[in-house]
Amino acid sequence: MRLAAERRNSTADSGRPLTRRLIRLNPDRPLNMVCLSMFTGIVEETGVVVGIRPTDKAIELTVRPGLCARGMKVGDSLAVNGCCLTVVKLAGRGVRTSARFDLLRETWQRTNLQFLRPGSLVNLERSLRADSRLGGHFVTGHIDGVGRIWKWERAGQDWVLDVQAPPEVMRYLVYKGSIALDGISLTVAAVRKREFRVWIIPHTFEVTNLREKKVGDALNLEADLVGKYVEQMLGKMDLHRR
Repeated sequence: MRLAAERRNSTADSGRPLTRRLIRLNPDRPLNMVCLSMFTGIVEETGVVVGIRPTDKAIELTVRPGLCARGMKVGDSLAVNGCCLTVVKLAGRGVRTSARFDLLRETWQRTNLQFLRPGSLVNLERSLRADSRLGGHFVTGHIDGVGRIWKWERAGQDWVLDVQAPPEVMRYLVYKGSIALDGISLTVAAVRKREFRVWIIPHTFEVTNLREKKVGDALNLEADLVGKYVEQMLGKMDLHRR
């Protein structure tokens, strides 16, 4: 898909999202899969899936948000289970507002969105604003891989979550580093060969879709952006030495 991106003039006091305005050059292709927004991994709320409809051009995913619907416009970016999507249609008002996203089949197949059903809960976060605090870590909304819950049990007031992850994610994980699970910014508590551990506090459990998860469920994973840049820089330095 060919897109032209025009950067918005955002300042610290503008209150505008840190994003770019996307201009569609090919009207026959869905718009959502080039997302240039940033997120923090602090989930604002859970939305409810109200419709999934495959078409010849895209997978139409319709979600009913709550708080995130305030001021929402067509073209806005929204992280849905950590996956950056673009609102292509709005319907209804107030608590009945629904937002539609057009997903490329590659995105559908490479994320846990493929396992959604009407009634499923999804984590939602609006794009980062220039005047907002960065409460979690920088999250791009581009999923690196899908993991599976290996262990999920109560530990006192908290929860311990072990996730099996593919090598393309595990390579970037470090003890006490950051990881986004279904769009939730979490701290890595342990790293093993094929899985890692995070701890979930009661608040995170209650306000995210983790309260519906069970062993074997799929989670969208995005590794910390810093690790990817470091790897690339070290690779370039190694090439220069040869």
